[in-house]
Amino acid sequence: MTLVGELQDLLGEDRVLADPLRTHVYGKDAGIRRGEVAVVVLPATAAEVVGIVEIATRYGIPIVPRGAGTGLAGGTVPTSPSLVVSLTRLTGIAVDAESQTAWVGAGVLNLDLSNHTAAHGLHFAPDPSSQAACTIGGNVANNSGGPHCLAEGTTVNHVLAVELVTAGGELIVLGGESPDPIGLDLRGIVVGSEGTLGIVTRALVKLTPNPPAVRTLSLIH
Repeated sequence: MTLVGELQDLLGEDRVLADPLRTHVYGKDAGIRRGEVAVVVLPATAAEVVGIVEIATRYGIPIVPRGAGTGLAGGTVPTSPSLVVSLTRLTGIAVDAESQTAWVGAGVLNLDLSNHTAAHGLHFAPDPSSQAACTIGGNVANNSGGPHCLAEGTTVNHVLAVELVTAGGELIVLGGESPDPIGLDLRGIVVGSEGTLGIVTRALVKLTPNPPAVRTLSLIH
């Protein structure tokens, strides 16, 4: 059995990309550097991510987690032939309007989350300039935010917990509903770690109430 064969047994042939013509696009982010991709996998559940990590560990191949690839920091660019784990199919959203929180899959687009929660009068405050394309997993990996962070706090202030697959293939949850957990804040360490501490599959995020009204004011002096 080969690496690709075991991955296909786990995910099916359609979610394992090994053809260089198909993997080429996954070799870079929005920057200019390009890396070499050995194979790309498209998991749809956290359990599949666990299985992928276990297989990659047996074959000794590096793993690079990837969201939408909109970053400029090179975090998703392989430095050697690697297995790229694209998390764009982890798109579940479970909103708790009463507690103003939501468990969100790593592949959910930033702006889609705010659109999804608009019916509850809530939104996700961090707003990177690429929010129409970037994913929540990418936000978490890079602590990405936009102008709203000036008033609302950076992304790490809006992530209460993360569901994480460790390098050993263990699925764990760091953090919880409390915004100020007792003891070492491991959740805060993961946010901004660019996937070096594990693969985030879901995040528990804090939602912010929408303003009651928005008006544009023009002043002429």
